[in-house]
This record gives sequence, C-alpha cells and structure tokens, in this order.
Amino acid sequence: MLHARTAEDDLDDDRRGGRRGRLALGVLAACQLVLVVDASIVNIALPSVQRGLGFSDAGLSWVVNAYTLAFGGLLLLGGRAGDLLGHRRTFVAGVALFTAASFAGGLAGAPAALLAARAAQGASAALAGPGSLALIATTFPDGPRRSRALAVFAIAASGGMVVGLVLGGLLTAWASWRAVMFVNVPVGAAIVLLAPRALRESPRRRARFDLGGALTCTLGSVLLVYGLIRAAGHGWGEVRTVGALCAAAVLLGLFPLVEARAAQPVMPLGLWSERDRVGAFAMRLLLTAAMSGMMFFLTLFVQGVLRYGPLATGFGFLPTTVVLVAVSRAVPRLLPRYGARPLMVAGSVLCVAGMAWLTQVSADGSYLSLILGPVLLFGAGSGMVSVSATFAAMASVPSGEAGAASAVLQSMQQVGGSLGVAVLVTVDDATRGATPADGMRGAFTAGLVLTVAMTAVAAFGFRRGAEDQGRSGSQN
Repeated sequence: MLHARTAEDDLDDDRRGGRRGRLALGVLAACQLVLVVDASIVNIALPSVQRGLGFSDAGLSWVVNAYTLAFGGLLLLGGRAGDLLGHRRTFVAGVALFTAASFAGGLAGAPAALLAARAAQGASAALAGPGSLALIATTFPDGPRRSRALAVFAIAASGGMVVGLVLGGLLTAWASWRAVMFVNVPVGAAIVLLAPRALRESPRRRARFDLGGALTCTLGSVLLVYGLIRAAGHGWGEVRTVGALCAAAVLLGLFPLVEARAAQPVMPLGLWSERDRVGAFAMRLLLTAAMSGMMFFLTLFVQGVLRYGPLATGFGFLPTTVVLVAVSRAVPRLLPRYGARPLMVAGSVLCVAGMAWLTQVSADGSYLSLILGPVLLFGAGSGMVSVSATFAAMASVPSGEAGAASAVLQSMQQVGGSLGVAVLVTVDDATRGATPADGMRGAFTAGLVLTVAMTAVAAFGFRRGAEDQGRSGSQN
C-alpha cells in the first residue's frame, strides 16, 4: 500500500545521501593521497633500498623516476579512458592494479623487479588519479558541497608530498624499505571494496577511441617528463636531454592539430578556451614546481647540513602539512565571500615570503631560525592556492570532459614537480661555492622566481569577473 512521503522520509534520504557522500569523499581522497604520497615516500628510503637490493648510484634514481615517468606520461590517456568507459570502472581498475603493483614491489628481490613494479604503480595511478577528481565533479552538486569536496581533494594532492616524507621516515626507521611498498596494499584493497558502494558510475559514451591523439600525447608527455628528469641529473645541454625535450616539443606541438581533426579527441581543445581554466592550470604547474624544488633541497639541507636523521627530517616537514590542512579547510568558507582569484593572490604572496626567507639559509643556521618559518608560510600559501586553483580549473566543466580536465590538472602537477627539481638543481650546480649552502641559496632564489611568476599569474591571468564567478559558484 502506497503512503504519502513525510518530512521524516525526506530527512532519512538526506541522511543516507550525506553518509554516502562522506564515504565517497573518503574513498576518493584516500586514493589521491596514496598516489601523491607514493611519488615522495621512497625518497627517504632510497639508501635502505640501495643497501637491500644492490642498486648502483645511477640506477637508484629510477626508483623515483619510473613512477613519475609512467604517471605523468599516461595521465591524459587515463583521464580520457574514464570519460569514455566510465569513471568508476576506470578508477577501480586503476586502484586494483596499483595495489597489486605495490605488493609486487614489496616482494622485489632484484633492482629490475622493483623498477618494473614502480613503473606499473605509475601507469595504474594514471588510470585512478583523473577518475578521483572527475568523480568529485560528478558526485557532488555544484555549490558548497562540491567546494568542500574539492578542498579535501586539494589537501590530499598538495599535502601528500609532505606526508610521504614523514611516512617514509617512520616506516624506514621502524620497519624496512619494503614497508613503504606494503603500506599501500590494505588501503588499496579497502578502496576497491568500498568504491562500488560509495560511488555512482558515470555514463559510458559510445565513441571511437582517438588512437592518433593517444599516441601523440602519451609519447610527448613521457618524453617531456623524461627530458626534465635527465636535465636534473645530467644538465640541460646533455644529448639525451636535448633530444627528449626537442622530440617532446614536436609531438606536443602536433597534438592540437591531431585533436582538431578527431571526432572524439583525447583532450577536448575546448578545455583551453577559458582564460580562468588556463590560469588555474598554470597556477598548479608553478605551485608544484616551487614546492617540489623546495622540498628536494630542504631535505638535502636538513640531512646534509643540519645532520638530521631520516625520521627527524620527516617530522621537520610536519608543520607544513598541519598548516596546509588547516588553511585548506577554511578556503571553502572564504570562496563565497572573496572568490578564487583574490585567494590565489594572497596565497601566492605567502609562498613568495616563505621562499624569500629560504634564500637566507646558511651552514651556521638552525631549524627554528631558517626552516620552520618558511615552511609555515609556504604551507599556508599553498593551501590557499591549491584549493582555489582546483576550484577554478573544474568550474563549469561538462560532465563528459571531467576526466580530461582532471588529467590536465594533474599533468600540470607531475610536469611541474619534474620541472621544479630540474631548474633548482641546475641553479644549485651553477652557484655552488665553498659550502653546499651557497648553491642552495641560489636554488631557493630560483624557487623565489617561480613563486613570483605564480603571483603574476594569479594577479593578471584571470578575468576580472573571476572573483564574482567564484562567489556565485560557491553559493549555488
């Protein structure tokens, strides 16, 4: 027998929807955190990996680079696969493969086995990563709920780099480097089990796969990331570096021409037609470049100059994460009042201040006088920039292109990370004097230039009505 719905029935539906929304956000944020953490978690464990498996000095860097290369090179392909095949389906498949690759990496008994596992982790992360942000766009309606969800995602994306350093130090000190691989397994298994309950599948689209665009963008992206990695280790003038970057420039230059002729392009060119979205992509690139370079050299400074151990080094970066999370949680409440553009400007200025402070590092300094203040400033600034830029990049993206937009945003993060380290390493080599701190001051000065450029993009790279759009979008 049918009965009329009551206010209690509506309230029960809202509660169930709220619980499902929280579960969905937890699943998606946990996935993004794991994927970003894995880009940095092995850094502190590298000496233990070298001792355990007998890596050469040259081969050891590829424990990190194999992941970065596969992840950054395949992101656009993974994002479009989700748009065409369904984001939840692609997301779950990516997480399942990532979990299996992590387990294989923990069992690796030879360098080649670990490098293969790291490359498989990166490739599967390229499937899961774009889907996590695209599912936020399709799961949460436009307005305050989506703004809060994007803030949580941005916390995971930006804070994961620092969390990886802390967690890597803990696991290496208390267990072994293999724990760095195995820690992903229970988290990945939980995500695979919970995702079908928490996430709705996006509609599949009947379309021919753009093979030409997929090959062009994948090869171009892989060569670009590889060239930047080579530049950091061998210099910008080295033959393979120049060859990789030139080939990447040719392929990525041809990519828009290929896409313009494709019926269902891997990356819809319309994503680049809005000035605010392009500005948000640039902000993500510059923020990650500055942050990655800063963390790379701070790790060297704290361990090599201040003589901290791996565990103390990891905890030294913990204030960055605490401040970043606190500020990122506040941004969704500020967006309706101020909009995205002013918050990005304010956050960029804080990053400039933190990086300018770091240019004063010296061998006779201390953690409290040289490190704590800058990382607090940079953590606060990056929290404001990351959430606001993510909001601006995903605003008004058609549901059928959410995966591609997410992939571009995350590609900016991967390319930015490699670019930042390459640029700062180059400047460090060119300015190194009697002590390591001399070159590091030069490296942090290069980082300062990146943050100033980020401030310029925030101030002038968005339409003047962008703040009004941000306010209305957050309130709807």
